[in-house]
Amino acid sequence: MGIEFTTAWVLAGFLVSSVGFGLFLYGKKQTRGPQLIAGLAMMIYPGFVASPMIILAVGGALVGGVWVAVRAGA
Repeated sequence: MGIEFTTAWVLAGFLVSSVGFGLFLYGKKQTRGPQLIAGLAMMIYPGFVASPMIILAVGGALVGGVWVAVRAGA
């Protein structure tokens, strides 16, 4: 069972990777660790996940994790 390049998969991967790229650039410019790490993860992991729903769910979890980390003072 491999990755099927459907329209939904491509759009989900592009959306999550675009948000990840923005987080990565922000984290790099402001020297913010949580944003940098989450952005890098969001750019890489969609290439290894077959389901668009899982791509979106993990992306949402990573953004939520960044939000919690920032609220906690990281």
